[in-house]
Amino acid sequence: MAAPRLPPARLSGVMVPAPIQDLEALRALTALFKEQRNRETAPRSIFQRVLGILKKSSQDVELACRDPSQAEHLASSLQLITECFRCLRNACIECSVNQDSIRNLDTIGVAVDLILLFRELQTEQESLLTAFRCGLQFLGNVASRNEESQSIVWAHAFPELFFTCLNHHDKKIVAYSSMIMFTTLNLERMNELQENLNIAISVIEAHQKQPESEWPFLVITDHFLKSPELVKAMYAKLTNPERVTFLDLMIAKMVGDDPLTKDDIPMFLSHAELVASTFVDDCRGVLKVTSEHQTEDEEVLAIIRLLDVLCEMTANPDLLVYLQGFPGLLERAIDLLRLVHVAGKDTTNLFTATGCIKADADISSVADGFKSHLIRLIGNLCYKNRENQDKVGRAPCFDVWNVWLGRRHPVNELDGIPLILDNCSIDDSNPFLTQWVVYTIRNLTEDNSQNQDLIAKMEEQGLADPSVLKKMGFEVEKRGEKLILKPTGEAPQP
Repeated sequence: MAAPRLPPARLSGVMVPAPIQDLEALRALTALFKEQRNRETAPRSIFQRVLGILKKSSQDVELACRDPSQAEHLASSLQLITECFRCLRNACIECSVNQDSIRNLDTIGVAVDLILLFRELQTEQESLLTAFRCGLQFLGNVASRNEESQSIVWAHAFPELFFTCLNHHDKKIVAYSSMIMFTTLNLERMNELQENLNIAISVIEAHQKQPESEWPFLVITDHFLKSPELVKAMYAKLTNPERVTFLDLMIAKMVGDDPLTKDDIPMFLSHAELVASTFVDDCRGVLKVTSEHQTEDEEVLAIIRLLDVLCEMTANPDLLVYLQGFPGLLERAIDLLRLVHVAGKDTTNLFTATGCIKADADISSVADGFKSHLIRLIGNLCYKNRENQDKVGRAPCFDVWNVWLGRRHPVNELDGIPLILDNCSIDDSNPFLTQWVVYTIRNLTEDNSQNQDLIAKMEEQGLADPSVLKKMGFEVEKRGEKLILKPTGEAPQP
């Protein structure tokens, strides 16, 4: 290709104002590199000359960093820097030969050093931001699908450039630096993030500030979640609002258009252990929410999101089997349901059933949906699991040994069925509560005659309202001396 000739005077090292010819030549090159055929035939000498202009212009930036008064005179140098980056950016598009040539000239190191100089300039010139953005775009393109370039970019950029850019006020700079991280990260480099957790946390913060940006989202869902060690270390350091954000992204990964693969399951089993153990340890903190004045408690929000994640995890067959046997999880869910149910009955608070459905179906407090999700989790944990069915169904027997041991009720005897049935009511704070109760009762009674007998006896003793059972799609029939719980054949009523 016939490349525009760059004037040698600009490459001589003499400090003179940038000739317009250099800028025009660079712009012409940038335009030429939009075509694949031009990229594939570009001589290496072109990139040497562009690098020479970039190095010379960076000297002007260094001078301005030492003497802030010189920042006002950077306009022509910033124009050249911007066009150099644009030219190199375009040259790297789907062209590994150019990526290699540019990398081997140490252009990546020069670019990173120059970008780090930009942060020291005490100016908010739009021309500086433009050069900053184009430099990041170049780093992203030179690393794209090129492992050697990715390694060099990471070596120069981590951690300083990432920390600088991820915390920048300019949204595009944050997005482009996230794009570079997404492109260059691999499992080995995730270990370096564990030693620099502030960088990983900065990605979470970036997503909080720019939830519409795809790059921070992809860094977290496609990279961070593949490293259980990083997730565990990071989660311990996150604030409660950051934990809510991170758990939301974990849910997004599980319910997204692309289901979890077999390769994802081992990592998510580790995440399930973290989420379940944290929920078991911390879930009683949700009882802080007993008045309208505490609806924004950040710890409570994090606990509620843990429950949401567990609901989604138990919807996955592979994760369900693990969580059904997780020590204390089912017991804690029943215990917490009992506590919030009693709290809602004893006083008027956010756990009190309102007995109506809002027309607009707006969620007005952090506790909205909490009981529904607890019952959903219990139902999932009992799905085709006889041991858990029996745990929930057994009624307490207060014998002398349990009194002596100080137990409220024997181990594995949760007396959960009456509690779950007592929640079968319309409650605008808990959408689909009745439906989740129906689902859970069906899971508790499926192929379990003991739990079926228990509900039938409750109805006979007046402890279970026949209208509630009918609404759930069940009825009790007496056959001789035996009571039988059977489906009515009608769909459950909302």
